[in-house]
Amino acid sequence: MPTTPRSRSQARTTRSWILSGMDFGDTRRKPNFAGKIAVAAALTVMCILVLKQSPGFGGTSVFSRHETGVTHVLVTGGAGYIGSHATLRLLTDNYRVTIVDNLSRGNMGAVRALQRLFPEPGRLQFIYTDLGDAKAVNKMFSENAFDAVMHFAAVAYVGESTQEPLRYYHNITSNTLTVLEAMAAHNVKTLIYSSTCATYGEPDTMPIVETTPQIPINPYGKAKKMSEDIILDFSKKSNMAVMILRYFNVIGSDPEGRLGEAPRPELREHGRISGACFDAASGIIPGLKVRGTDYPTADGTCVRDYIDVTDLVDAHVKALGKAEPNKVGIYNVGTGKGRSVKEFVEACKKATGVTIKVDYLDRRPGDYAEVYSNPSKIRDELNWTAQHTDLRESLATAWKWQKAHPGGYGSA
Repeated sequence: MPTTPRSRSQARTTRSWILSGMDFGDTRRKPNFAGKIAVAAALTVMCILVLKQSPGFGGTSVFSRHETGVTHVLVTGGAGYIGSHATLRLLTDNYRVTIVDNLSRGNMGAVRALQRLFPEPGRLQFIYTDLGDAKAVNKMFSENAFDAVMHFAAVAYVGESTQEPLRYYHNITSNTLTVLEAMAAHNVKTLIYSSTCATYGEPDTMPIVETTPQIPINPYGKAKKMSEDIILDFSKKSNMAVMILRYFNVIGSDPEGRLGEAPRPELREHGRISGACFDAASGIIPGLKVRGTDYPTADGTCVRDYIDVTDLVDAHVKALGKAEPNKVGIYNVGTGKGRSVKEFVEACKKATGVTIKVDYLDRRPGDYAEVYSNPSKIRDELNWTAQHTDLRESLATAWKWQKAHPGGYGSA
């Protein structure tokens, strides 16, 4: 496994010298050309000395060359909730990481937090790029020596996908194709793909196994399923190492409080139920809206498999370590236990210590009644099992970060 230093906090070690405000204001003096030349020469020498100490001097950044014993991972969407937690784990395990994000859903505050934690040169860099821009993506691959890609970047709200389907097909399916083309062009052979249980739709039987038919019922699930198909088709004609992780509903945050979830305010309507619970507990919204009480479940509300983000990123790192050329691994990542929305709300009340007002509304378009996993395959093949399975404890950890950061990363 990789063991080399890199600068997490330097998106790119480029130094700029701004020589402004030099005042030669006394017009009565004769210009001292020799003095000016001496100053310019001294500054030039200083610049050269500084640049020689820079990892990128001579056009060779440490990020642009492969290095024995170091695995350089491109994390797409690394400024987002899950991507930032994955980056934290990779850096902790001594991987070299490049984050690419267009910040449409991600948070620069998460990147800065990671940069503060890993300031050493050659650990972490951030590249602001939209994966929809094929030319920019190709340039990024040409300038960096990636060993593997963890592809998280995606819009990911079921309800929003029913309102803006074309956006979802473009952002998820088309952008995945762009990433694959760049990987093929630049000989990057390992892909860990972040997929979803939404590709299964509403299966006839529970729990879900990896061979359960994939019949997605909303554009989000359909776009992810299309991306999986593209990856699988391409892998048949290449020697890529591919891991596809279909995970369930993500909750929690870093147990040490270094990162959390900070969705944009305008996305609260579409966001995770945990975010809505915390907003209600904080008084940001007057109460919690539960959509759908007439599902064919024990209490009438949806049943989901809630996976802690710490466990989820552990599964990604284990998948990366086990990825093999010419092989595709497909795994469900969940706890194997379904909890209803009503159960979730009660756990949130206990975690926050707040009595949350709950309004019950009609169903949300595109939702399904019951989804939970059978995680035995990932347990048997990757030696992975969810460790953080207490719903209240995971929510309490996330709530602690929320209280410490009431304005998100901006209030750190």
